[in-house]
Amino acid sequence: MCGIAGTYRWPDGKVVTDRLTDTLAHRGPDGAGRYSHPVGDGEVHLGHRRLAIIDLSETGAQPMVKDGLVLTYNGELYNAPELRGELSAAGVRFRGTSDTEVLLEAWRRWGTDCLHRLRGMFAFGIFDERTGELVLVRDQLGIKPLFLLRRGEGLVFASELKALAVATGGSLEVDHAALVASLLYYWVPDSRCAFREAEKLPPGSWLRCRPDGRVERGRFWHLKDVAAEGRERARAGERPDLAAIVEESTRQHMLSDVPVATFLSGGLDSSYLTALAARDQPGISAYTIGFRAEDARFEAMPDDLRYARQVAERFGVDLHEIEIAPNVLDLLPQMTYHLDEPIGDPAAINTFLICSAAREAGVKVMLSGMGADELFAGYRKHLANLLALRYQRVPRPLRRGLSGAVNRLPVATARRGYRSVRFAKRFLSFADLPEETAFRRSYTMYDQDELLALVDPDLAGTVEDVLTEHADIYQDNDLDDFVNRMCLGDARMFLPGLNLAYTDRSSMAASTEVRVPYVDVEVVKAAFAVPGDRKIVGRQGKAVLKEAATSILPREIVYRPKGLFSAPLRAWMSRDLAPLVREVVNDGVLVSSGLLRRDALARMVAEDAAGQRDFSKHLWHVLTLEYWYRGATSGSGRSARLSA
Repeated sequence: MCGIAGTYRWPDGKVVTDRLTDTLAHRGPDGAGRYSHPVGDGEVHLGHRRLAIIDLSETGAQPMVKDGLVLTYNGELYNAPELRGELSAAGVRFRGTSDTEVLLEAWRRWGTDCLHRLRGMFAFGIFDERTGELVLVRDQLGIKPLFLLRRGEGLVFASELKALAVATGGSLEVDHAALVASLLYYWVPDSRCAFREAEKLPPGSWLRCRPDGRVERGRFWHLKDVAAEGRERARAGERPDLAAIVEESTRQHMLSDVPVATFLSGGLDSSYLTALAARDQPGISAYTIGFRAEDARFEAMPDDLRYARQVAERFGVDLHEIEIAPNVLDLLPQMTYHLDEPIGDPAAINTFLICSAAREAGVKVMLSGMGADELFAGYRKHLANLLALRYQRVPRPLRRGLSGAVNRLPVATARRGYRSVRFAKRFLSFADLPEETAFRRSYTMYDQDELLALVDPDLAGTVEDVLTEHADIYQDNDLDDFVNRMCLGDARMFLPGLNLAYTDRSSMAASTEVRVPYVDVEVVKAAFAVPGDRKIVGRQGKAVLKEAATSILPREIVYRPKGLFSAPLRAWMSRDLAPLVREVVNDGVLVSSGLLRRDALARMVAEDAAGQRDFSKHLWHVLTLEYWYRGATSGSGRSARLSA
């Protein structure tokens, strides 16, 4: 895992590339490299920061230059041994044992045709000295990030958006449409970028720059196509051996020349991976989190620690427990900086603190259970949307009566929260809506009217655009299976836009690599070959994955209530962060700039404080957006005021 950067026919390209690469130092503390070469009437400059995982010697250093090809690469290629064998049989001679050299030689032999062969997580730039062409590539599922910016015939790229902001001298302008999207989702979708000129290379795609200024784009993998193929496999009666596929993926993700550890929440996904990993690496370390007792009680959080301890004891895992009672006032600006864009999921803090503790213990690589919920319908929203179809058959007068009664219930008192009431209010906010709208509302922050009331009136058209974009992506398939339509929507939006994004940025802030065995091309293919009625059975989400996991895990772990990889936000907002919330609502840059409306924020604060509605997540995201916006608008010396 590393940080990559570069410029192509960009003014002062060497100086800019040096700045880019230096900004990414936390992604690769084990080494740094630079490369330069003439291109037409300009130059190409490539930079690299190395986190040494495979082939720790200098033969794995980057940018890697070999026989006219130059590669700067971030990621891991889990099928590198198989590809190396195939290439060696064809006469290729390797200098070292790195997967970087395997990727370079695969490109030399097959060009873009090699991309569908790659099994791993990756973002890379590869330059051909003979043709003067630079190609940028991002992995199939968007696990690894790649930001780029084009001006005229020049291009600059990097693993992190903050590097582009630094390299352009703070000249990037905030994209207010992206901020509206972040308010809706509490993250910026992968199709948008927080700065106007910048963009994210889409998952499963490549971009080629030519010396004559032409730019070509292509796509080598598309989730929509994979889901359609999976539907046909299911119709043909194919039943993938999910247990074998997950086991093989986990084994491949253990490929490393340094120790590997795991996240272990005590939930199904991380417990399953930890148990499988412990087979290959007895005594493997695992890391779990807990919270201050008063915070967990106020949040009505389940006790996940006891399940994590049970798994660790059963499989001989060396468990490290971390109590999260952080100084959130210090962590909030720190995390806002590292996350690059306004991301309002407090799980980013958990990831950062766990990875920091692991790194202090000498661990560079962690396995995470990320992705299983999206692919196998494990979130409460998936079951809730199915239940909503039944709820809509209840006579309307009864629904109105139930809704009125639930709305009068408090979500919290001064001493404790009521989780079931929060869930009930959330369910009723979307249960009567059409499919796509209900699905969106089941996991986003606001409905259309609430969002319009919150933002500057001049952004009303932007709100409509953001909602339309969600509908277009969700409906861009011909699946006849409601559950798999939700899973596909999550895998295209929620997974790369939020979970993979914060996982990469939080872990790399601690110079740690996180691998995600469920977010693997073979696991994904298998997931979409499973019909929805095998993913949700009765009221059991992830039913097919649970069935696979019973081959190794005890049933009390497999079928335990779903845990939360989150944080006690209500406790933090009502105690640690209450003064900051008041400051942001009354005098924050978002309010004074006109982007957000003070009266709407004040209403949220009042209703949350009264315990009538739970706006803790909304207000947390407003804080993250406030800190991000301050940094984004003050860095260039421009006024933060919203232009009409």
